[in-house]
Amino acid sequence: MLEKDRIAYFYDGDVGNVYFGPNHPMKPHRLCMTHHLVLSYDLHKKMEIYRPHKAYPTELAQFHSADYVEFLHRITPDTQHLYENELRRYNLGEDCPVFDNLFEFCQIYAGGTLDAARRLNHKTCDIAINWAGGLHHAKKCEASGFCYINDLVLGILELLKYHARVLYIDIDVHHGDGVEEAFYFTDRVMTVSFHKYGDFFFPGTGDIKDIGEREGKYYAINIPLKDGIDDSSFTRLFKTVIAKVVETYLPGAIVLQCGADSLARDRLGCFNLSIEGHAECVKFVKKFNIPLLVTGGGGYTKENVARCWAVETGVLLDTELPNEIPDNEYIKYFAPDYTLKVSNVNMDNLNSKSYLSSIKVQVMESLRAIQHAPGVQMQEVPPDFYIPDIDEDELDLDERVDQHTQDKQIHRDDEYYEGDNDNDHEDGAR
Repeated sequence: MLEKDRIAYFYDGDVGNVYFGPNHPMKPHRLCMTHHLVLSYDLHKKMEIYRPHKAYPTELAQFHSADYVEFLHRITPDTQHLYENELRRYNLGEDCPVFDNLFEFCQIYAGGTLDAARRLNHKTCDIAINWAGGLHHAKKCEASGFCYINDLVLGILELLKYHARVLYIDIDVHHGDGVEEAFYFTDRVMTVSFHKYGDFFFPGTGDIKDIGEREGKYYAINIPLKDGIDDSSFTRLFKTVIAKVVETYLPGAIVLQCGADSLARDRLGCFNLSIEGHAECVKFVKKFNIPLLVTGGGGYTKENVARCWAVETGVLLDTELPNEIPDNEYIKYFAPDYTLKVSNVNMDNLNSKSYLSSIKVQVMESLRAIQHAPGVQMQEVPPDFYIPDIDEDELDLDERVDQHTQDKQIHRDDEYYEGDNDNDHEDGAR
């Protein structure tokens, strides 16, 4: 009998207590709701649950500029009026507001992704989950699209210390622009993003013609989609592309961003995926049995986000969840049916068969180009100029403790509880 995957799951209740402000679509409270579904289905009993360390400024500066990190550390709602120029420079404002405990929020979600990557590197788990992570729009020197620190880039940089090639897959409705940009010139990371493109949809990047440059040419893959894509079209294309990518690129680790704004009925999205369709992508990636780091991302109809990520936690544990949601602290959000399944909506799929077929043909051509010029067939992990040496003994005390002590840090399931902190009268129009 095959050995079961070891799953590490990262969660800190404080991450769900921050508040972006009235009418802002990002609700970190969805993370508490997700966690309570995970608990109510007893999934925590099948995983190791860890509270992540809060990432140090030096760790965040492995990708972000030190001045930007320092500014995020310093700024508060009470002092922001003193820094109008800096707010403009770092793109803080309406989409990326300054709120109480902003820096700590970034430290927690980035710390979770860094810890997840380190556990995979040290082979203490096969799959690591951080639903608080996946903030794929943040750039080296600025915030963007509700994202301040790009935990995915930091996690990938960590994985590159142990793996010659890392594959990044993004199924958020928005293009994974921050991650693509960070690795656009290298063949050490292949980025594959499935997203809505056109009609001035945010962030406006991710054309199929954007394939990477210099050493990174052909190592960025973009799948630009139109409104209304459904389960069968999406999963068929996803499986065809990802199977060929894995066969061609042979990654040592995979990072999967599971943005839930690609679900039907999302407040900001325009796709028509059911939770089963979205989860089918997770199931497919898991089957490769390659070390896997799974994060959250977008998702703005929060009860459906929680449903989706609970189901996908189940998928990663090979556990099918009963449709009826067990009683939990947030049960009222799942009224009136109190069920997990969310059906698609009746909307046109603007992605014709011929359009999807032409995308597939272009992607396969790119992949053929790297088969004929493999720049990354290396057995050992090469040194890399963009991964600075940092003294991990100084940075991460967890790295210095033995495994027995580390295992004692697994948290009990009954210590997580959060009050309802979402006081903005739900779904105020933006």
